[in-house]
Amino acid sequence: MITSTAQTITLHRPSAAAAPAPKTGAERWSVDAIEALFNLPFPELMHQAQSVHRENFDPTRVEFATLLSVKTGGCAEDCGYCPQAARYDTGVEASKLMEPAEVLAAAKLAQAAGATRFCMGAAWRSPKERDIEKVAELIRTVKALGLETCATLGMLEDGQAQTLQSAGLDYYNHNLDSAPDFYGDIITTRNYQDRLDTLARVRSAGVKVCCGGIVGMGETRRQRAGLVAELANLTPYPESVPINNLVKIEGTPLADQADLDPFEFVRTIAVARITMPTARVRLSAGRQQMGDAVQALCFLAGANSIFYGDKLLVTGNPDTEADVQLLARLGMSRSAPHAA
Repeated sequence: MITSTAQTITLHRPSAAAAPAPKTGAERWSVDAIEALFNLPFPELMHQAQSVHRENFDPTRVEFATLLSVKTGGCAEDCGYCPQAARYDTGVEASKLMEPAEVLAAAKLAQAAGATRFCMGAAWRSPKERDIEKVAELIRTVKALGLETCATLGMLEDGQAQTLQSAGLDYYNHNLDSAPDFYGDIITTRNYQDRLDTLARVRSAGVKVCCGGIVGMGETRRQRAGLVAELANLTPYPESVPINNLVKIEGTPLADQADLDPFEFVRTIAVARITMPTARVRLSAGRQQMGDAVQALCFLAGANSIFYGDKLLVTGNPDTEADVQLLARLGMSRSAPHAA
């Protein structure tokens, strides 16, 4: 008679490269530590980003936000990527601020299509007081629908953020765009501290911060790490972090910039997720050029918000039905505001 004996077998996985531990003290994340994340093998970086994502969000749900240009073109800035700069010949015509009834109609359409946040953008270097009062009326109009409200109007002066907050503004978008040491290569009409000052005014008014940047403008990987470091070390870091892939517009200085490797863009999403665990990391400009597979990798890397609608200010965006179908193919769904 043969007697069988149960035996426990333990399988040992090989040790994976560990993510650098966050810094303590005033600087939570150093540029070196973030660059080390960028340099991880792609599968390991994706695993770490997905692990952080699952600790803080339902990985199958994506927030839908809609962005409307309420005042287009004629901007005095010289941002090298922007078709709304008055000094560049891009075919964008300057327009006046939209009326409340027009914005209300657009917000209703966005809400019916599934958007939960409605963002209003105006091409100003810095709005005047009369502009702030008019935008405050637009915010009240959209807020009455039950949508989250967001505005991006350029640099704010003392008191302006408070006026917007009193009208019901939930988020203010003001991107850092790049690392400090690359900033002067793309913008000369304002400095980095101007942007930080506006973010400080927004915070002091009790408005949530939407702040990210643009990649693919010719920066190095270390400069991408520098951008993420600036964002992650804000106190607190932004609640919403839009990551844009450069959309090259004829007539702008960056029109002939070489394409960024799509995997490098996905790496940027993953690093943003790891360093800002509870932020909404949003796929913003450039989705139309990515294709479905790269977008799916971005969701795996921790992106959980998209701009939903056929246009982002003045550049193209995937068709709304295409977004719905992509999420359906992935077994994912749209989320309610602040869903976790």
